[in-house]
Amino acid sequence: MTPRQRLDAWLDTPFVRNGIMAVIVFNAILLGMETSVTLMDRAGGLIVALDRLCLGIFVVELLAKLYARGWRFFRNGWNLFDFAIVGISLIPSAGGLSVLRALRILRALRLVSVAPRLRRVVEGFVTALPGMASVFLLMALIFYIGAVMATKLFGADFPDWFGNLGRSAYTLFQVMTLESWSMGIVRPVMDMHPYAWVFFVPFIMMTTFAVVNLLVGLIVNSMQDAHSEEENSRTDAYREEVLNRLAEIEKRLAAREHTPM
Repeated sequence: MTPRQRLDAWLDTPFVRNGIMAVIVFNAILLGMETSVTLMDRAGGLIVALDRLCLGIFVVELLAKLYARGWRFFRNGWNLFDFAIVGISLIPSAGGLSVLRALRILRALRLVSVAPRLRRVVEGFVTALPGMASVFLLMALIFYIGAVMATKLFGADFPDWFGNLGRSAYTLFQVMTLESWSMGIVRPVMDMHPYAWVFFVPFIMMTTFAVVNLLVGLIVNSMQDAHSEEENSRTDAYREEVLNRLAEIEKRLAAREHTPM
């Protein structure tokens, strides 16, 4: 085994993986502490130094992966994700780029690429995106129709909520989330338009209880499919390992049979 292969195998050990996970969590805590004026006044130098140490560990880890895996490093989407997150942290944040200091908290997202269970959730979500696109298109169509109708029906009496298409869409989004939809919006509208419930109730039924649950179902199904594929890959890898061991045993037995006594 070459030094690169040994380094690659060591980087995939639970010790290294769990260690990097601990550094990510610790770094996220440090970045949260930097938002406290009191803590920064008392131990700002130490917090900044520890933050730079964590960043140095991430850089060393990436360089080790680049050396061990070569161009294979860029074929893995999670490696590219880690590379982008750490690269953002290395951009100087002085002058006009001071806003990038806030983006350092994105390092906490590296926990997703390290933890297998979190990766499965994200992979399931990404797999569900094609199906979700159709659902989003349906929801956009329902919102557009609803916003036009609400503007025509209630815009004159409630211009702050339904004065134009944008305000109507935002108000309907609030209604969909069920945030103060009854006492805050619908009942005041019904005081002037008693039959307004004929519009709002079907809208809530279609968006909140039908379309949103359909999105959840798509994501859950995609996560289950991703989990099944992972289990199948593990089973195939184990079967291949067993077959290789059996083949090696057969070779040894055949060699012994042909060895002269």
